[in-house]
Amino acid sequence: MKDSYFARFQGIVGVGFLYILIIIVLAAATIVEHFMGTPATHDAIYGSWWFVGLWILLVLLGCIYFMGRFRHKALNLTNVNTILIHFSFVVILLGALVTHTTARQGIIHLRGDQPVNIYMNMDYDNMTGDRLPFYIKLDKFAINYHAGTDSPEDYVTHFSIIDGASTIHASVAMNKIYTYRHYRLYQSSYDTDNQGSYLSVSHDPWGISITYTGYALLFLSLLLLLINPKGSFRALLRNPMLQKGFMTLALLVFPFLANATVPTPDQQTADHFGRLFMQYNGRICPAQTFALDFMQKVHGSHRYNGLSAEQTLVGWIMYPQEWAGEPFIHVKSKKLREEIHVEEYARLSDFFPGGNYILGPYIQAYGQGNHDALHKASADVDNKIEILMALRMGKPLKMIPHTVGDVTTWYCPTDTLPSTIRGDEALFAKNIFPMVFQMIAEGDNGQANNFLDKFAEYQQKNAGNSLPTPQQVKAERIYNAVSIPSILFMFNLFMGFVVLGVVFRRMRAAHLNRPTRFAFAAPLFSVLLVVSFLALTLTLVLRWIISGTVPMSNGYDTMLVMAWMVMLAMLFASWRFRGLRLMTLAFGFLLSGFFLLVSHINAMDPAIGHVMPVLNSPLLSIHVSIIMMGFSLLALTFICSVTALVERSQEKELQLFSRLLLYPAVVTLTIGIFIGAVWANISWGNYWTWDPKETWALITLMVYAVPLHTQSLPALSRPRNWHWFMALAFLTLVMTYFGVNYFLEGMHSYA
Repeated sequence: MKDSYFARFQGIVGVGFLYILIIIVLAAATIVEHFMGTPATHDAIYGSWWFVGLWILLVLLGCIYFMGRFRHKALNLTNVNTILIHFSFVVILLGALVTHTTARQGIIHLRGDQPVNIYMNMDYDNMTGDRLPFYIKLDKFAINYHAGTDSPEDYVTHFSIIDGASTIHASVAMNKIYTYRHYRLYQSSYDTDNQGSYLSVSHDPWGISITYTGYALLFLSLLLLLINPKGSFRALLRNPMLQKGFMTLALLVFPFLANATVPTPDQQTADHFGRLFMQYNGRICPAQTFALDFMQKVHGSHRYNGLSAEQTLVGWIMYPQEWAGEPFIHVKSKKLREEIHVEEYARLSDFFPGGNYILGPYIQAYGQGNHDALHKASADVDNKIEILMALRMGKPLKMIPHTVGDVTTWYCPTDTLPSTIRGDEALFAKNIFPMVFQMIAEGDNGQANNFLDKFAEYQQKNAGNSLPTPQQVKAERIYNAVSIPSILFMFNLFMGFVVLGVVFRRMRAAHLNRPTRFAFAAPLFSVLLVVSFLALTLTLVLRWIISGTVPMSNGYDTMLVMAWMVMLAMLFASWRFRGLRLMTLAFGFLLSGFFLLVSHINAMDPAIGHVMPVLNSPLLSIHVSIIMMGFSLLALTFICSVTALVERSQEKELQLFSRLLLYPAVVTLTIGIFIGAVWANISWGNYWTWDPKETWALITLMVYAVPLHTQSLPALSRPRNWHWFMALAFLTLVMTYFGVNYFLEGMHSYA
């Protein structure tokens, strides 16, 4: 028996040593990459034989340890699930090994009409040529621009595959790959004269299949970890200490708005303008919607110095020169601000010193494939400037409808109107806005309002069946009136921490055998969560009415629905499990709040902007939201540990709560990481590139997975040790979320 325990101890020491060594190597590699560059780091570390050997050795020692541990144990659902979780990682690592040893990746250059079958291997040591089993010939490369602008919407390569006697015509674009004989082709870059194109080539028929099998096993086993009635997580939920009940303070900051100094119409006239219809974002909607999205995209807020979105929009249209001197354009990237010497809120004139466009060289480099954090930030600001320049020419304002038969076309005031429009109507439509703006400038707002109302009648008469229904218009006006998700994310997060404070206060009172206070808390918080749930329900119903479809069409809708589902589930849980009522209410507020936070962040880049197609993926939204959920739960474990280290009388209770949070935190973090890998493989052709953000996310996962193994590491069962570990582990999360952005470079540095 002693020999058996000694063998198990040796196994733990061996696996633990390798585990810690790999974490240290991964962390060091990101630092090395920062100073020596990506090629040298991949050559010296990530692609080296010894790095691969470390992972293989860890798998072998882990398997030996597992066989010894479970040799004499009767298998049950819990043991099988434990084995399955660890086996899924073995499969994932096996897939990575197969990809590393058998996959081929490279770049093929297409130019002219000459068929080619040689692509250059993406090897960090040197560039070598490899052959495709078929030929590719460029038919045409095209840059598709957004209507009315010179801002690229997509890069498309049309080509022919010549395979023996057969010829296949195909195309690739950003985030639209083409697969032939297990070779996947991606749009990569293009020649500056637009006469040639670079395609990424990926050939990995076995590694991806094995890796995805590992992902599927992992997702299944992680979900089983949470729902298994005899598992550790469910046992924690049944702990009687959870029926017992620390105060968390928060600050509410109310911004005070200054008065506007630039010329603008009054609110009533701007509201008349906002009620007009226009073609925007693929549908007909009130101009108010365009104004709000315009503000959110360019300025990052729905108001500017006390002015409404409609006032600001009309101000930009009427007085472009005056508004060009306003600090209106939000430049989010600190690195870009320092590079081009502008403030966080820059003027349009700041980007044209001496008549030269200061972002020109950065945008050219971005178009040629340089997508680091600086150039992505440049492209983001360039999109905002494109919107302003297009607005100054009136191009987005497609407000003049003309119907021929059943087809309605919307024109902007600067378009050449078709000859089928009657002369008097064409004259009215072309001159309505100059007349209205002249009246506003002269202070004749009443007459301006009358003319805007006449133009509204003109739209009703000439728009055919293209206008939304009165119910849809009313729903959209209500939806635009108050940004409910933005309010709810702050309210829910605040209430979540308040409820947690009450939970901890009750736990402390029970520990000290004092009377339990806040008897009113559970009913009050239940009512508040119901109110929040109903408000979000109203938001989803309004979006459903406005769009005419179930609100699940994009990432923003998905986040709202997920927050709605979380609140519904936690309301049910608080009713079903009375002993956990306050805890479930805290989960309901916090998790829904973080989902709404993610949706709020996404809403900062609305559809009016030209989002890169590769980033317009539901998988990306899901990846970000689930990662955020995991990070938020891990942040709560840090709060628990710091509180326990300060107030030792609550160590056991806080350890229990921290363990309860850790299980879903690790599950969501793991699922989020690997959903991100799937998205990257679909969009970029690689499911793992050892980018610093990826690497530190993996380090965070590996570190936080350690305290889940208290049976193998009994020292972590002791509250003091547990809290010290969890407090220090939080440093890896800080490095992942903040440190990579500020100190390291990579594809995720902007995220």
